[in-house]
Amino acid sequence: MSEHTGGVDVYWLPHCTTCQKAVQHLHERGVRIGSFRDLKAQPLQRAEVEDLARKVGGAEKLFSKRAMKYRKLGLHEQTLTDDDLLHLMAEEYTFVTRPVIVRGNRATAGFSAKRVDELVG
Repeated sequence: MSEHTGGVDVYWLPHCTTCQKAVQHLHERGVRIGSFRDLKAQPLQRAEVEDLARKVGGAEKLFSKRAMKYRKLGLHEQTLTDDDLLHLMAEEYTFVTRPVIVRGNRATAGFSAKRVDELVG
């Protein structure tokens, strides 16, 4: 197994099983993890949310409609703009799809072995 250069940064929640699976997958692929960011302990600022959204291909791809607050707040009944989504993610970490794996100018949100493999090449 060859060691990838470059490495990735992981935005996650340490107790999230999906996040743990993603990290395990990265280790199995020999991908170096440069840093971990606990989204609950170190919430993202608006500019960081915007940057991650750009890297994953848009706010919609970064936003989690699975968050319990999504239905609780009645958001599923509203038409939300990208600006609304960015604001919500900056205010509440649970709206960020986890994990976010960043490599350079690109990233993937949520764990899909196929997407992670495409990202890390």
